[in-house]
Amino acid sequence: MAFDIVLELVLIPLSLLIFLYFGVMWRCSTSLLTNWPLVGMLPSALKNAHRVHDFATCILQKSHQTFQFIGPSLANMNLLVTCDPDNINYILSKNFKNYPKGPEFSKIFDILGEGMFSSDGPLWEAHHKITMSLFSHAEFDQILQMQARGKVEKGLISLLDHASKRKIEVDLHDIFQRLNFDIICSLLLDHGPQTQSLSLDLPHMPIHTGIVNVQEAVFYRHVFPETIWKLQSWMGFGKEKSLSKAWEDIDEFIYQCISRKRLSLSAAEDNKLDLLKAYMEFAYKEKPKNPENFLRDTLFSLLLGGRDTTSIALSWFFWLLSKNPLVESKILEEIKTNLHIKEVKSWMLFNKRGELQKLVYLHGALCEALRLYPSLPLNHKSPAHPDILPSGHRVEKDSKIILCFYAMGRMESIWGKDCLEFKPERWITERGGLKHQPSHKFIAFNAGPRLCLGREMAFTVMKIIATTVIHDYTIQVVENHPVVPSDSVVLDMKYGLKVRVCRRNACMPGSLE
Repeated sequence: MAFDIVLELVLIPLSLLIFLYFGVMWRCSTSLLTNWPLVGMLPSALKNAHRVHDFATCILQKSHQTFQFIGPSLANMNLLVTCDPDNINYILSKNFKNYPKGPEFSKIFDILGEGMFSSDGPLWEAHHKITMSLFSHAEFDQILQMQARGKVEKGLISLLDHASKRKIEVDLHDIFQRLNFDIICSLLLDHGPQTQSLSLDLPHMPIHTGIVNVQEAVFYRHVFPETIWKLQSWMGFGKEKSLSKAWEDIDEFIYQCISRKRLSLSAAEDNKLDLLKAYMEFAYKEKPKNPENFLRDTLFSLLLGGRDTTSIALSWFFWLLSKNPLVESKILEEIKTNLHIKEVKSWMLFNKRGELQKLVYLHGALCEALRLYPSLPLNHKSPAHPDILPSGHRVEKDSKIILCFYAMGRMESIWGKDCLEFKPERWITERGGLKHQPSHKFIAFNAGPRLCLGREMAFTVMKIIATTVIHDYTIQVVENHPVVPSDSVVLDMKYGLKVRVCRRNACMPGSLE
């Protein structure tokens, strides 16, 4: 431990030392980033790394939505940062072929291997084709709802009832992560109930810790020069040490699921939709020389997407509801009016298909939460050829571009003067229907050819969970509990979401106090 600390101190970037020496007291509200000799703008970036998303938003507001970040000399850290909808539409849609993930993305996100989120060209097209065919299968929505409702009934309701009866605090963010992990594992990996992570004892599962460590390590790879994190990786300390251990835990979990599935496959063919079996066949077709590793990369990417997108969105959604009780009241009234739920467990089993589509105001509230708190707050692109963006900025071959989705939802020029307000009405037409917003403006699910294929799947799961919780429970965030984004490439809550739960029909005024 002491050795690790010494190494961390010795390897602090020169820019940080210079920054401390001069005692720079930079403030976003009064000036833009200072470009220092040798170290560029890194000192201010390091100083604000704990609030990087709000920091970037502040800079972009002052620089007309696009900003050139200059890193230390010879460190290869220069970035073009943008949240301009025209730039984003151009990069993600109009000139999509010139903006692959690029070699820099592959280095930073090496743990994703050749999965869907990290591949380009023909390999990405193959990923896209198989996933789209499975998600659009006639049986997929039915299987998804069955798995989600089963996990909610047997896992979420039991745990919330337990917390309500004993009047104990729970971390709702952790609960949502576990719940969505169990749903995606059942759907994708044929993961048995004996290893589910959402139960009353909230068992420790190394893969959960591993995923968090992966996301934090990848974030720091964006902040620190490549030489620093590569040296950490080579010497085995810091975030890179955590990443290495996480990689082992993730591989062990996924390969065990693959092995169990291979043993359970029977010789007889059937016509039932089987996602894992389909992806196994896909792996042997696309990478016959190394199908196991390729299958691992494919499944890990999908596992990440299924676990984090919905759990993070739900966490911010319920936090926003706690600050906007009138919105919660309107959602509850909509649920009672349209679904006629008497008992949630029976509704779970016998509801009619398509009922969730009636919940227009709930859908708008979820969109509004995703606008303000997109689960993936940024994207990383690299042009294959020199180009000029609609904003007039020139980008060179293999240069780094960061698309700031978090900042985009906070731009007055895009969403109006009330852009920081939580207003589900923003998504409702005068006739009471859903208002369409172009994907390059509402960017929570990406845009263009890489538009998230699991978008409808995410809304289905979120509505099932949100409807259950809002109808049956009142949620109160623990007083003075800090709610801030973590230092990660996803918009996790750094300290979770500590709440107290009470059955709605049993709650009396002051019963949660």
